[in-house]
Amino acid sequence: MDNCNPRMSSPLSRNRSRRSPSPTPFFLYKSGSKSRSESNYRYTSPLFREPNRRSTTPITFSNSRGVMKPPAVQKNLECTLEELCYGCTKKIKVTRDVLTRTGKTIQEEEILMIEVKPGWKKRTKITFEGMGNERPGTCPADITFVIAEKKHPLFRREGDDLKIIIEIPLFKALTGCEISIPLLGGENMPLMIDDIIYPGYEKIIQGEGMPITKQHGKRGNLKVTFLVDFPTELTDEQRSDILSILEDSS
Repeated sequence: MDNCNPRMSSPLSRNRSRRSPSPTPFFLYKSGSKSRSESNYRYTSPLFREPNRRSTTPITFSNSRGVMKPPAVQKNLECTLEELCYGCTKKIKVTRDVLTRTGKTIQEEEILMIEVKPGWKKRTKITFEGMGNERPGTCPADITFVIAEKKHPLFRREGDDLKIIIEIPLFKALTGCEISIPLLGGENMPLMIDDIIYPGYEKIIQGEGMPITKQHGKRGNLKVTFLVDFPTELTDEQRSDILSILEDSS
């Protein structure tokens, strides 16, 4: 997805009942990003006009002729971690103002389709050129969708890595144990730990993070941080036994 200027086969689905029957292919290209976590993708297309309802005069996108273009309209596109990990297709219905050939403004619905690619990060921008409102004497504005990441109940994303916190009882932390680690997508992975687990102990599982967009087939890591659940009460006998064990081990 990160290759520049890939051709897209009709990534924008539009209601063609009032459009030209011979649509021109759309294109998608990635522009320079402002930061590592922000990428820009742009869908470009000519704006079709229906002869019986709108003027057949093409819109002029030329500053030399005094035609101004309004700023892009930004909308958030919320995605789950699963959608950003495995990819998905988002269909968005937008209502915009269009001009008839008589100069009257009417509202028209459009269905925009966005192919969310595996590994996309929050603040990634997808722009549909000329799909905003039409105003007399100006070019139609662009519509820009900005990827927003929904909060996950288990995982937190850090770049291409995922982080999860697992709580275990004290006796397992001291004696070693096999733990079932949940993975993004619903599966579980058995993890055997022989070390003594202390609060903040971290285990890294290679290749179970998010897809790395610039390295096809590679994924980040899953970082498992452990919290040790200490007992809130102990009997005198238990305290004596623990003290004896700890003294022998020191």
